[in-house]
This record gives sequence, C-alpha cells and structure tokens, in this order.
Amino acid sequence: MRRHFLSVDDLSPTELADLLALAGRVKSEPGDYTTAMAGKAVALIFEKPSTRTRVSFEIAVVSAGGHPVVLSGQELQLGRGETIEDTGRVLSRYVDAIVLRTFEQERLEILARAASVPVVNSLSDFEHPCQCLADLLTVIEHRGPLAGKTLTYLGDGNNVAHSLLLGGAKSGMRVRCATPPGFEPIPQVVRRAEEIAAESGGAIEIVHDPVEAATGADVLYTDVWASMGQEAEADERALVFPIFQLNQKLVDAADDDVLVLHCLPAHRGQEITGEVIDGPHSAVWDQAENRMHTQKALLLRLFGLA
Repeated sequence: MRRHFLSVDDLSPTELADLLALAGRVKSEPGDYTTAMAGKAVALIFEKPSTRTRVSFEIAVVSAGGHPVVLSGQELQLGRGETIEDTGRVLSRYVDAIVLRTFEQERLEILARAASVPVVNSLSDFEHPCQCLADLLTVIEHRGPLAGKTLTYLGDGNNVAHSLLLGGAKSGMRVRCATPPGFEPIPQVVRRAEEIAAESGGAIEIVHDPVEAATGADVLYTDVWASMGQEAEADERALVFPIFQLNQKLVDAADDDVLVLHCLPAHRGQEITGEVIDGPHSAVWDQAENRMHTQKALLLRLFGLA
C-alpha cells in the first residue's frame, strides 16, 4: 500500500518509535544500507531555498544506492502554470518517490492525491515533519528514552513547533511551547497534540513566560523568529520576541543536563546566543547530521525496504 509522509501525525506512536530505531541502525551501520535503494529514483523539489534539507536528502539517497533528481520550482513547468496534480502524475511515471519543500500544506495534499508514488513533506508552512524525526533521534542519542522528558520550545508557534507538538506527544513527552501572545501554534494542532498526549501519557502546555517554560526542562529548542515568507514581519517580530531568546539565563533555569537544539539556520544574537549554540549543552550539529539518517530511514520504510 502506498504511503505518504505529510505530517508527523501520519505515523502511529509505534511506527514513529520503530522508525527512530531504524534511523539509529542506519546511522550506526551505514555499510548495511549502501545498496538498499539501488534502482530507486527520488525527485527532490524545492519551491523554497534549502541547505540542510537538500544536501541531507540528496546524500541520504546516494548513500543508499539510489538516484536523486534535484529540481527547483522554476526548473519545472510548475513555474509556468502546470498544475501540481499533473506534475505528480507525470513524475510518478519516472521516479519512485517525490519529496517536496513548499509553502501551503494544501499543495502537498493535492500532490499526494494525484501521485502514484510516496510523497514526503520536506517542509511546508504548516509542518516540518522530517526535522522532527531528526530532533527526536538527537534527544534519544543524548538523553535516552523520550517518554517522560520535558521539551520546551521557545519562540514562534510555527511549522517546527507544530511537528514537535505532535511528535513529542506521540513519544510520551511533555511539550511546553512558550510564545508571545498572538504567536501561539494554531489551535487545531494543539488540540490534536492534547488528544495524542492523553493516550501516550505525555502533556502539552502553551505558555507565555519563557522562564516558567524553561524551568526543569530536559530539552530547550528554538527556531528563527520570522520564517521564510515572513520577512516583511521581521522588524515587528524583533520587538516582541527578545524575551524568548535562548540564552544562558534560560539554560540555567533548565535541568542541569539540559540539551539545546535549533533546527537552523540560526540568527546568532537573536533567537539564540552564540554562547549557548556553541556551548556544552548544544547538540545542534548532531541534530543537523541526523536529518540525513532519519530521512534515509524514512525512505527505506516508505519503499518497504527496511
């Protein structure tokens, strides 16, 4: 049966845990997977700029013996008015999976309905599920089992926050999201995360006090204050977000062994200080590397190869 990965919520808690375990094996024993995707071609379509997503997906496919086809939106007829449905139908005749980085989540959903191969959300305005997989693997590597851990996200209630709420809830974590008033995650995601947490033993908290949110946390996580497409709001946001900066004060309020994460790119001196991102609690570079391993594991699962 063809499966897509458009949201963290596309995986059950058991499937999520199994996928993270596979990613750990893929990382520790890469030689076991060098030909796993032999004969598979993966279209990587980018309608937004990308560093980590493009390189990590491309290397993930190549290192497993597959063939990545990297395309920008302007290189396709999408840039000249061809529908996303027709693009999906055509590409399905050439490739074995389609990975799309785009704006509206609806574009992914339309593509998935039209395509006859797996479609992967490599970032939309609504969610960043591939990032969440890397985040959770990084926490496991550094702090052990996820259940019962407290992850505090600081800043804008954006696509990364949405995926962390869903993925953390599915893993039995306590997820605290601290934002300025008016910048909370969208209510439908919060409600869904609360439903999941009620079954998993996790918890969801939406707060507006960064120190309260950081107190006792096992993980502190932040992202840029203005995501791609929000550049016009950057100056306005810079007036209300500074108290949510991930700095040494918040690190000191957290658990003594707190783990610091950032999905990158980082604006040092804004959402995070250089002292913290380069400090002893930071696992940001491991987190970035883990994009490659979790995405390789994801494709292997979607292809039914592992």
